Amino acid sequence: MTIAATSSSFSHDQPACTGVLLANLGTPDAPTPAALRRYLAEFLWDPRVVELPRWLWWPILHGIVLRLRPARSARKYRLIWTPDGSPLLAIGRRQAAAVAAKLAEDSPGPVRVALGMRYGNPSIAAALAELRQAGVQRLLVLPLYPQYSATTVASTFDAIAAELRTWRWLPELRLVTHYHDDPGYIDALAASIRAARAEQPGERLLLSFHGLPKRNLLAGDPYYCQCHKTARLVAERLGLPANDWAIAFQSRFGRATWLQPYTSALLADWAKAGVKRVDIACPGFPADCLETLEEIAMENRHVFLANGGEQYRYIPALNDTPAHIAMLVDLIRRHAAGWPEFDPGYDADAAERIASRERARALGATT
Repeated sequence: MTIAATSSSFSHDQPACTGVLLANLGTPDAPTPAALRRYLAEFLWDPRVVELPRWLWWPILHGIVLRLRPARSARKYRLIWTPDGSPLLAIGRRQAAAVAAKLAEDSPGPVRVALGMRYGNPSIAAALAELRQAGVQRLLVLPLYPQYSATTVASTFDAIAAELRTWRWLPELRLVTHYHDDPGYIDALAASIRAARAEQPGERLLLSFHGLPKRNLLAGDPYYCQCHKTARLVAERLGLPANDWAIAFQSRFGRATWLQPYTSALLADWAKAGVKRVDIACPGFPADCLETLEEIAMENRHVFLANGGEQYRYIPALNDTPAHIAMLVDLIRRHAAGWPEFDPGYDADAAERIASRERARALGATT
């Protein structure tokens, strides 16, 4: 292992700054089988994602999954690909830019924001390198997963730890592990759903979350419980009776039993039971992506309509809406409390920084 030198841009008169790393799952570089194979190979090899012995999983992954799934997934990605590329990446960049602008406007000291993906590009390593080059001495990591899971938040931490192992000068580090019951998050979700349902609301509201194998819950992962709390708080904020909404889990992969009820099965059951109009939101996805734009807005629309439903409305994720950006910035401020750059009394005295540089040079420093 090579330990890197301190940033080449470091200078003793450079003011210290805080870095904010916004992290999300990731996306392929293109909607092609080759790009999907690279992406899925990285994603599905993560032991936090597939908890099987490596000797058992490797031949399944490379002998079956990566031979069949890339072409199917590429077809799905082509349905949602935009002129700006992957929706998740395009939205993520807008989120990062908006958060950076708001922090620059309101923070007393310098704060740098970078976007990193756990799989694919821009990688977490690349985002951390960007922050390191900016002279970050304090690092706040905000994984954009409202509900904690070892498959997401812990995996993000693994990638950060692996990169920081190579840094000579480690930053002070804080990690936001969840915000599933944050009042600002619940308010933003409820306001978005309320606005979408203002005219002719569906008979029922379905809150769909990404699924996990049931064994993860039994092993102690709090994700299932946090999803239920988020859903309950949103329903309470909307004033919905118990019979007017439900929670379900999507994106099942493999043959194992996953968290239930399954989104597609519940939608089919509702339609068969005579429910004609349904609204669906995905509170666990802060940005629209394949799982919302294709699986929910397209595939599950077909399931509901094919079984007798008549009106199906997908309510978009919070994305880069002002309410969402304001909520994220508030979350960052609270978790960065006590750091100088967020202190109203922050002092970036240029004269003192110059004096610091001269003292360092007197001791032999070159910057």
